[in-house]
Amino acid sequence: MTIQEIIEVIKGLSVLELNDLVKACEEEFGVSAAAGVVVAAGPAEEVEEKTEFDVELTEVGGNKVKVIKVVRELTGLGLKEAKAVVDEAPKNIKEAVSKEEANMIKEKLEAEGAKVTIK
Repeated sequence: MTIQEIIEVIKGLSVLELNDLVKACEEEFGVSAAAGVVVAAGPAEEVEEKTEFDVELTEVGGNKVKVIKVVRELTGLGLKEAKAVVDEAPKNIKEAVSKEEANMIKEKLEAEGAKVTIK
């Protein structure tokens, strides 16, 4: 009998028959079907999806004045403060923002020639 034929036979079993088959295999081979499940489930860890992002102005690019305007618009800073942020690049523009907001900020700054990193 081939493996495929065995699988086809198993597919045709009722739940009770399948339970009896598992018990018989456990006794015959001295193994536990539950142990395999525990081992498989053990190392699996739930990975938390990141929900807050920092937006860093990495490079200003060639259009510094327009980048300063966008930084002012996004942060509400005055001209002097926004210029200082741009001059200090690489520097975080916004911290702990949603993915959507981070992408929007990145698009606006990159449209003016700046390089942006989302962390």
